[in-house]
Amino acid sequence: MTARGRRDGSGTGPRRERGKTRGTGLRSVAGQVFALEALIALLVIVMAAAVMFQQERRDAEQNARARSLAVAEAFAHAPGTAAALTSSDPTAELQGRAEATRRAAGVDFVSVLSPGGVRYTDARPELIGRKASGDLSRAVRGASYTELFEGAPNDAARAVVPVVDGRGRVVGLVTSGIEVGNIAHSAGDRLPLLAGAAGGALVVAVGGAALVSRRLRRQTHGLGPAEMTRMKEHHEAVLHAVREGVLIVDADHRLLLANDEARRLLGLGPEAERRHVSELGLAPRTVELLESGRTATDEVHRAGDRLLAVSVRPTLPGAGGAGCVMTMRDTTELAALSGRAAVARGRLQLLYEAGVRIGTTLEVVRTAEELAEVAVPRFADFATVELLEPVLRGEEPPEAAEAVAATAGMRRTALSGVRSDQPLQPVGDTILFDAPGTPMTTALDTGHAVVQPELAAAERWRAQDPEGAARALAYGMHSLLTVPLLARGVVLGMANFWRADTAEPFGEEDLSFAEELAARAAVAIDNARRFTREHAMAVSLQRSLLPRALPEQSAVEVAYRYLPAEAGVGGDWFDVIPLPGARVALVVGDVVGHGLHAAATMGRLRTAVHNFSTLDVPPDELLARLDELTGQIDAREEGEGTDGEGRRREEGITGATCLYAIYDPASGLCTMASAGHPGPALVAPDGRVEFPGLSPGLPLGLGLGETPFATTELPLPEGSRLVLFTDGLLEDGGRDFDTGHGLLRSALAHRDRSPEQTCADVLTALLSSSPRDDIALLVARTRRLDRERIAEWEVARDPSAVSPVRNAAAAKLVEWGLEEAAFTAELVLSELLTNAVRYGADPVRVRLLHDRALICEVSDGSSTSPHLRHATATDEGGRGLYLVARYAERWGTRYGRRGKTIWAELRVSTDDAGPAAVMPDLDALEDLAW
Repeated sequence: MTARGRRDGSGTGPRRERGKTRGTGLRSVAGQVFALEALIALLVIVMAAAVMFQQERRDAEQNARARSLAVAEAFAHAPGTAAALTSSDPTAELQGRAEATRRAAGVDFVSVLSPGGVRYTDARPELIGRKASGDLSRAVRGASYTELFEGAPNDAARAVVPVVDGRGRVVGLVTSGIEVGNIAHSAGDRLPLLAGAAGGALVVAVGGAALVSRRLRRQTHGLGPAEMTRMKEHHEAVLHAVREGVLIVDADHRLLLANDEARRLLGLGPEAERRHVSELGLAPRTVELLESGRTATDEVHRAGDRLLAVSVRPTLPGAGGAGCVMTMRDTTELAALSGRAAVARGRLQLLYEAGVRIGTTLEVVRTAEELAEVAVPRFADFATVELLEPVLRGEEPPEAAEAVAATAGMRRTALSGVRSDQPLQPVGDTILFDAPGTPMTTALDTGHAVVQPELAAAERWRAQDPEGAARALAYGMHSLLTVPLLARGVVLGMANFWRADTAEPFGEEDLSFAEELAARAAVAIDNARRFTREHAMAVSLQRSLLPRALPEQSAVEVAYRYLPAEAGVGGDWFDVIPLPGARVALVVGDVVGHGLHAAATMGRLRTAVHNFSTLDVPPDELLARLDELTGQIDAREEGEGTDGEGRRREEGITGATCLYAIYDPASGLCTMASAGHPGPALVAPDGRVEFPGLSPGLPLGLGLGETPFATTELPLPEGSRLVLFTDGLLEDGGRDFDTGHGLLRSALAHRDRSPEQTCADVLTALLSSSPRDDIALLVARTRRLDRERIAEWEVARDPSAVSPVRNAAAAKLVEWGLEEAAFTAELVLSELLTNAVRYGADPVRVRLLHDRALICEVSDGSSTSPHLRHATATDEGGRGLYLVARYAERWGTRYGRRGKTIWAELRVSTDDAGPAAVMPDLDALEDLAW
């Protein structure tokens, strides 16, 4: 134990050994009490045993006398005893009878004597005839008696009874007795029982002493008398030396003990002990606390002109009816300091709450309102906030010389008070700060808070607006603290704090708190102002980048909705792009992130989609090109340095998603591909809603361009509704994607709804009051091109086959009522078909589509792309495509999985002004090379 104590440095081992020795040895109070009690018990038991033994001997002696007397009287009065004594031989007559009586009675001897004391009978025959010892005169005189006989042959307790004849004469004596040795032996037979009882009593006494000693050892902790005395002295010294008052009260509410400090604090005299607490002159509240029996901790009680912090605890916790201990300390000097500390703690707590509550919305007006709400009522009874007009609009506040003129008038933005019937100007009014010397202008000039403890004494403030000042003073406004709102050294506005109901005026100690509160609020207001400006710029940018009007086309009937997020503009967009062959491209995309950079990136991607759509490539190829472009944009921005990279991380732009779909009204096929974007919803004409399985692909710009995008083809019946959307529609309002899917399905499950009605249904079911993300919704109801407006021919690769097809096409145009466009169409078709027959590959097909324009398409199995040339005057060919470009509104080449299609669109309106030129011979043109 000692070694362990040295090893861990605690030293508890030696102390524990010392305590154990002290607690069990005879030097302790408990050990000495045990020894004393055991000794006393031993002496008492020994003395009791001795007394009991002597008493037992006396009882045996008395018993022996009584038995002897009874035997002697019985024998003396027995019939025939007197007659035998008067016979000639008494011995012969009585010896046998005497021995029989002795044995029957259990005595040591029965002897019959003559009146002269000579023995007639005896238990010892040799004594017969001898005179008995002792004085027998009393028996001879006729008296019976007992005595403790000492003499020959043995000491004995004997009885002597006279034998009287019929005439009353004593004719003999009868003696009977028990020897003293036998009496002692009889008492000795009871000695083991007596010793056992004494031993048992000793064991019980020692055990009780041990229990008492053990309890005493626990209570005294094994201390010895000297230590107990020393502890008592120390206890008295400490009790009366501490600077904390102590009262001990018993269960009857009488004072048992009061130390010197308690006497001083409560004014108690030396006779206070043993008096009831109600007689000590204590305050009634203190008396009630002592009599109630409840516990208390640092309750403040008054004792004269002192304030005491009082604590009360029971002397025996958990025991009913126990006394109590009351401790007290003088807190009078700390009261003022505590009050100031409480005010300081309250101010710190208020500053903390201001940091949490001010600036939660990034709205300038709401931030000003939060400042006024935080200050009332814990700092001021009324608070107003005035801001510059440019700050409210999100513009940069004026600086330097411009600030003086600009700050002369501010817009009251927020007002908060403990009552609604305040005399101050309402929110929205322009507040003028142009009078010199007022607290407001002084604060603006110095850039620091200014306090006006007594408003009634502020003459210049009263002179600025006499009527308003009079109303404020009449209302009870008596103190003002005004502080400018400064951010980055520029004035944003003013904050004014007023007191009316609070009697204490503002003081110098309030200035630093007001400036700290205003500084925090100014930073929040400036952040809201900058956010307002950026948000306005982003909204303007995005509105300029999104489609202002949808282009004319016949393939689908379209309606759309776009809603920016409440927190800021994002990068969602949509588009409808007419494609050659009466087709249309439907696009929905989402740039991850918010702000100007997201909007600018969206504009880049939308422009790129427009440009790539002119190539008339399939959706998967277009997304592959867009993915490559996005990666190049990210690489260039990363190359701008740390600032560019930090801005990208701040804006949160890590990629974009896009869904690109092409609908062909001639075939009713919709071909689409997705780059990480949710697939569309398809509503059948009967109201059945499906979400077609679509390979989502990877988002754009992740650097994984080697992973191809998948294309999905869907046949769409006429009147189907194709619904494209961004994820903000489904995941808005805290719901997950699957829940949004279910709500969207329910909103779309209606028959005979137009695209506009469908948009309204969807937003009613899914739009929250404050969307957290942008929402783009595009609904397209499909149309089919009438089969009567489509003409197709398959052409053999023979120049002679061109003319019949051209003539058939002319006849079809006449059938469609397009006689005005017949010549131009024949010219263009002849050039395109001749080129395909000469330079293309099988199969060669011709298709005419009568839509908003007349579309001529010539397809062949070759992938060779023609290009426009400008032939010189001496060239024999090279003018074919030039003529096509001259007479067609637009033309181009579209590549398929096998081969290509060259198309041209021609006007079909009756007001077309054809080219003023001599019409050439079409057959001759067929011989011209491209």
